[in-house]
Amino acid sequence: MYTIESEQLSDREPDQIPVVSSAPIANTDSIPTAFDPKALRAGRLARLRGMMAEQGYAAVVLFDPYNQRYATGSRNMFGYFLRNSTRYIYVPLEGPVILFEYPGSAHVSTWLETIDESRTSKVVWSAVNQRDDVSSDPFGVEIAALVREHGKGNLKVGLDRCPVNLARSLEALGLDVFDCMQDTLYCRRIKTPEEIACLAQSMAGSEAAVAEVEAAIKPGVTENHLFAVLYGNVIDQGGEFIETRLLNSGPRTNPWFNEASDRVIRAGELVALDTDTIGCHGYYSDFSRTFHVGPGRPSGYQQSLYQMAYEQVHHNMAILAPGKSYLEIAEQAWKIPERFLDRRYPSIIHGVGMHGETPLVAHHMDFDRFSKDGILEPGMVVSVESYIGEVGAADGVKLEEEVLVTEDGIVKLSNYPFDEALLGRQV
Repeated sequence: MYTIESEQLSDREPDQIPVVSSAPIANTDSIPTAFDPKALRAGRLARLRGMMAEQGYAAVVLFDPYNQRYATGSRNMFGYFLRNSTRYIYVPLEGPVILFEYPGSAHVSTWLETIDESRTSKVVWSAVNQRDDVSSDPFGVEIAALVREHGKGNLKVGLDRCPVNLARSLEALGLDVFDCMQDTLYCRRIKTPEEIACLAQSMAGSEAAVAEVEAAIKPGVTENHLFAVLYGNVIDQGGEFIETRLLNSGPRTNPWFNEASDRVIRAGELVALDTDTIGCHGYYSDFSRTFHVGPGRPSGYQQSLYQMAYEQVHHNMAILAPGKSYLEIAEQAWKIPERFLDRRYPSIIHGVGMHGETPLVAHHMDFDRFSKDGILEPGMVVSVESYIGEVGAADGVKLEEEVLVTEDGIVKLSNYPFDEALLGRQV
């Protein structure tokens, strides 16, 4: 069994955390799998503060759990705070990082060297208890005082997400309030060596989980059963949760985006899945595979779909290179046959980090609607997508690979094997 050590070990003091060196990527032939957790946290916080200096922020107040973890390594009741923005972290350009925590749970994070101080959140249960009108001003007064104390006259503060009443409270106290989510995500596009090590470990855990799913595929099991195998193994490998339920079979593979259900799988069908996993250390692993359900061999049509998807992924990986613009990628991407265009996947590539991130490169016909031009850079990690299915047909195929962009090209992070029978390679 593949096992890892969690980035955040709240029952240990920082000096008890095992420290291992992070090997640099050399000649695009190695991916570090060991890392120093303190260096991981320091590198991310330094990148965030570098962005703040470039954009002129005196401070940012982070409500988004992903951004909180990026800035500090702090994680607490992650799923709960994804929907209930009552925990926040104040990060000044210069000065102490202050955690405003849910009552009684500060001990989960105060051991972290990135957290200088902990206070109780001013907005706990605010909306639930219809107290937004009385909690906004205490929140604003406290944050405004901190910005004035540490900002050296700069009053520009970024909020990544929060209720409008909190932003208005800060503005009423004279602060210049900006939405900093896109700035924060753009900052996170380049991964440090320690982050790449986290991504490699997350991928290994997810691949082990998918192997268990493939082994469990047989006529008579349900999609939900296979999804439970996937989810259980993700947890067992040190992962955290799966963002989607994209595991489907037979006619539910076309169109894509059908979620796992109680449908019973039958012989001769296809089973398709997308991992979409927040794995170990809080890092995303995102690859897709489609399998044939035996006994027997896949049909010629199923093979043709699979081989087109395989060709699309590999063509689009081959055109990726540092310095290439997103628009160039869209223009040079594999040309989808006309009858499959209606059900094309929304993106050619998308960024990968703590979740699906910057960039998102859409197909050339969708580029202006979904994308903004930019440059592929070393240190980016992206997933290369394919979905092949046509209107009126029963089957669809989903394939996807995750790669690291280097100075010289790309290195694959996902290495799960493809289905030899669907590729037509089995006799």
